[in-house]
Amino acid sequence: MSPFSARRLLFSATICATIAGLSAALADNFDLPTKRTDLTEADAKRVADVTRPTTDFSKAEQYEAMQAGGATSIDPVTRNSFSHISANIPFEEEQPFKLGNALFKKLWVSAPSSTQASDGLGPLFNARSCMNCHLNDGRGKPEPDASTSSMFLRLARTAKTPDEERAVANAETINFPDPVYGHQLQDRAVPGLPAEGKMAVSYTEEPVTLAGGETVSLRRPRYAIDDLGYGPLDPATTISPRVAPAMIGLGLIEAIPEADILAHADPDDKDGDGIHGKAAIVRDHRTGKIALGRFGWKAQNASVRDQSADAFLNDIGISTPDQPDPHGDCTEAQAKCKAMATGVQKRLGNEEAPGPILDLVTFYSANLAVPARRKASFPETLKGKQVFYESGCTACHVPKYVTRRDSLDKAQSFQLIWPYSDFLLHDMGDGLADGQQVGLASGREWRTPPLWGIGLTKTVSGHSFFLHDGRARNLTEAILWHGGEAQKSRDAFASLPADNRQALITFLESL
Repeated sequence: MSPFSARRLLFSATICATIAGLSAALADNFDLPTKRTDLTEADAKRVADVTRPTTDFSKAEQYEAMQAGGATSIDPVTRNSFSHISANIPFEEEQPFKLGNALFKKLWVSAPSSTQASDGLGPLFNARSCMNCHLNDGRGKPEPDASTSSMFLRLARTAKTPDEERAVANAETINFPDPVYGHQLQDRAVPGLPAEGKMAVSYTEEPVTLAGGETVSLRRPRYAIDDLGYGPLDPATTISPRVAPAMIGLGLIEAIPEADILAHADPDDKDGDGIHGKAAIVRDHRTGKIALGRFGWKAQNASVRDQSADAFLNDIGISTPDQPDPHGDCTEAQAKCKAMATGVQKRLGNEEAPGPILDLVTFYSANLAVPARRKASFPETLKGKQVFYESGCTACHVPKYVTRRDSLDKAQSFQLIWPYSDFLLHDMGDGLADGQQVGLASGREWRTPPLWGIGLTKTVSGHSFFLHDGRARNLTEAILWHGGEAQKSRDAFASLPADNRQALITFLESL
């Protein structure tokens, strides 16, 4: 194992165990709501009735094919299926969506430039536009050597002093960056500045035998960094790969009431089912208020705006009002980087991407439609749905919610949606562990990703790589990598007859 691969597994077991027990207490201490306040008594009963898990698999549930409610796109399936506007957006909001789309695709350039509204890239960066990572608004490619790759390495070290532990416990910080390389390995740089390094990944194949004798080969990745341009990493720094997720349905996820997500949290496994999902407690980047984390592979961001501002800063090196450093992820140890020109134009604002730009990109990101289900009522799909439920998958991949009635965006208000996620943190076992603590998430914990749209990954993004680092080459491999709290469901899948396994995959492909 390379030094970097070994380093990514180094974290304090004591600290992570301590922080793991804080989730429920933090939710109480910070007064996160445990009961919906946006509903009448009659509405609350309707919501309880419609979100109750089904036990009838003979037919599709009412409205099941419209998995984003009124916002669902019913356009024909194409490579642009993740790029449509929510179907219930009023006409007057189509213009900001289109402007946000243009900014999402915008290629930023280095400063100084004659195109002053587009300069400020980097100086260190991973991508020149949002679309570089989110291919057709879908999942990125896990190919570090490819020009179309959206794979990068997060850098972080575990809290190691009492003050640092308190900062994490109070949600004052998500993690502690490498003192030289910052929060993310930047594999690109503007002219005149060296990049930080290059991610290297190698795979070993591991066979897994399923019921009936079928053999599946899983590829286990090993990550390292070549050509470090600024000296070695701190010995305590962990490295963790990330692939950009799909963009659909983000505004609807933000509109799920905190109480409905917290209702599924059980960090102490009081019900004894082996599932102990916990809430991620973070601070809103703009207001500083405590909020429920629900975006990012470790639920480190509370809102679509937080997620957008974080990507602008760390992926592209563009400052916004929420993340105002025009030098992006450059650290004080990188003096030449800090001395490079920025794209701040005072006549346009104090940031390279002033408030209106962040507003438009956030609006666009929040209103990308979820496509309608395909073949939701077909017998094979319904059979797979039943297998999915009976295998225990819905313990984490919670099927449905009703969004807030008082959502600020009326298009996202009081919608029955089917994201198939609890948006909580779960221990996924040694196989998927990255050793990197991010806020309350330990090195073994990940947010349950929503499954809606997963069946269109190949159509939209041109590949079928899954999980946070794209190691799984198809849905079967993705399931077989599940461990920890999901081990029982993973084993149930592996022991199924071949036709039942295929039915479950058919169900997932319909989402």
